[in-house]
Order: sequence, then structure tokens, then C-alpha cells
Amino acid sequence: MIGSIQKQAKRSPATTGPGNDMTSSFPLAACAEMIWRDKPIEWRASRLKELGFGVGLWNWPEHDIGKLEATGATFTIMNGYLRGRLTDDDGAAELLKTARETAQVGKRLGVQRLNLHGTGLGDRGLPVQPMEIVTGAMWLKARDTLSRIVDLAEEEGVTFTLENLNLPVDHPGVPFGRAEDTLALVSSIDHPRLRLNLDLYHAQIGEGNLIELCRKSLPWIGEIQVADVPGRFEPGTGEVNWNGIAKALAAMGYSGPIGMEAWASGDSDVALEAFRKAFTL
Repeated sequence: MIGSIQKQAKRSPATTGPGNDMTSSFPLAACAEMIWRDKPIEWRASRLKELGFGVGLWNWPEHDIGKLEATGATFTIMNGYLRGRLTDDDGAAELLKTARETAQVGKRLGVQRLNLHGTGLGDRGLPVQPMEIVTGAMWLKARDTLSRIVDLAEEEGVTFTLENLNLPVDHPGVPFGRAEDTLALVSSIDHPRLRLNLDLYHAQIGEGNLIELCRKSLPWIGEIQVADVPGRFEPGTGEVNWNGIAKALAAMGYSGPIGMEAWASGDSDVALEAFRKAFTL
């Protein structure tokens, strides 16, 4: 749970669902917020556990932590802060305060990675404080804030990730949204308690060249997240060759977690099996 997931994670055992005998080459998880949306979140967590998937979450105050804890599910990632941003003193103070609070909840659930963004996100994923220009001073402050996050992570015994986001479609105005930017920040700190949440859905929209991006980012990846483009649905609904990416990841030695952060285009169980198939070699 702690440290460089890419270096420490081992190949997962057979991951099977009812009527399914496929074996995934990676530990797989799915964002519970985006599937079976008519069901309570604890039901979704239990169902993901039953199907052999880890569970991703967004903001914990929206849920009954006791009920989630009682499911016994493996919680792979959740948002690691409630408010704040990397780029200025006030924002950094708020981010660190809410990150420490969130770390306590994360430890209670056994969450493996606590996720950060360049700034807090509000309604429809839009930044609470959009920034069209990121100055050199903001870059330096962001690195300082993340260094303080590492200190907090050491104190609490947790691991944080920094996620890239796409700017053209979903998250305009988020600072350090490009994978190129998140990689620059995380690699400059180069600490096992701060890793990349490399979201390939966002990267495909904003940058492309996904296999080479994975190879370049490999030493710092804590988790890879996926959804197809366009639409943000499960793998197989769009333009990305996910099985090709899976083969490339295996060839370069990645054995860490893959998380589906995608809407189901139809039945959620069918979407999950499509995801599993895409990452089965």
C-alpha cells in the first residue's frame, strides 16, 4: 500500500466474475461513483468486491464511512483533499489541512492512494479557482506545496498521487492539468509517497501518444486510470486500442493498478467485463 506501487506491486491472481474465467494481468479497480448509479455506494463497493475489482471513490464526506468500511472492499484510491490548491499560500494551507483530515478517513478505509489536483474542483469538475496563466512563481509554490504533502504523508503513513486532467473538454482552467506538468512536478520531488495518477482518458484528449507517455512516466506511476474517448465510457466504446496499451504496459514492466474511471455506456456489469477483457493478456 505504501511506496512505489509500480516497483512493488505484483501480478494479481486470477480475477473472475460470475460466468467469467478471464485472468487480468493487472490489479483492476473501478470508480464506484460512476457505475450502478441507482444503487447506494456501499452496495456498489460490495458488488465490485464480489466481481474481483478494487473500489475507487471521490469525496468521502458524501458517504457513510462506517457502511463502506463494513463492506470489506479494497479501496484503491479516493480524493485526498476537500479544498485548496497548489499555487498560493492560502490555497496550500487549505489543501494541507483538508489532506490531513482526509488521510485519517483514508487510513480507516485502508485506501491505498489519496489523489490530488492542481486546484479544487467544483460543480461538473470545473476548477473552483480557474487559472488561465500559470506563472513561474506558481510552479515553485506548487513544488513547495507537494514537498509539504510528502512530509504529511510520511507522518501519516499514506501515499498521495497527483492526477493529470484534460483542459479542452472537462476541466478548463485547472493548473498543472497536462500529464507533462504533473510528471514534471512529481519527478522533481521523486519520493515514494508522491506518485502519478496517470489518467489516460485525460491524456488522450490533451496530449495523445499514450504508450510513450506511459514509458516516460513509468518510474513515478502509482495508478493508471482509463476511460475511452470520446464519451468517457468503458474501454471498447471509443478510439483507443486498450489491449494494445495493456500489452505495451506489460512489456515495459508495469504491474501496478489500472482503474476504470468511466461511465457505463449501458449495463454496468457488461461495462466492467469489457474493461477486464481489455486488460487481459
